[in-house]
Amino acid sequence: MIQTTKAKQTIGRRELIDFPELGLFNITAKVDTGAYTTALHCHDIREENGILYFKLLDPSHPDYTEKEQQFSSYFQKEIKNSFGEMEKRYIIKTLIKIGRRRINSLISLTDRGTMRYPVLIGRKLLKKRFVVDVALLNNIPPLIKKKKPKP
Repeated sequence: MIQTTKAKQTIGRRELIDFPELGLFNITAKVDTGAYTTALHCHDIREENGILYFKLLDPSHPDYTEKEQQFSSYFQKEIKNSFGEMEKRYIIKTLIKIGRRRINSLISLTDRGTMRYPVLIGRKLLKKRFVVDVALLNNIPPLIKKKKPKP
C-alpha cells in the first residue's frame, strides 16, 4: 500500500494567519504546542434562538469592527484555560489560512483581551501539518489580498 503524506511545513512561534469566512486577515497568532485547541478572541458572545452571536477582537485592536458574527452550527465544550481552570466555551468550525494552507478547523471562542495575541493555535490544528521552530517568527509569508482595481 502506498501512503502519500503532505510534507510538514515549518512555522515559527508567531505567524500571520487569515480567517477568510470571518473577514479577518493578517492576524498575529501565537503558536502554542501546549494548548490542545485553537482559540480566537471574541466578546459579546451570546446565544439566542439557536444562533450564536459574537464580535471579534476588541475596540483596542487595529482590525476591530463592530460587525456581529452569526453561526447556527456550533457547540459548547469544557476547556482548560491558561490558568488551569475549566471553562465552558463555544466552538465553531471555520476556515483558517496559514500561508497557502487552507484548514477547516474547530475554534474555541474566548475573551483573550488580557493576552498579547488575539489568536492561539493549538496542537490539534498543528498535528500532521506543521513543525514549530521556536527560533522563528512569521516564517510563512502572508498572502497579500489584492484589491480590485477601481473602474
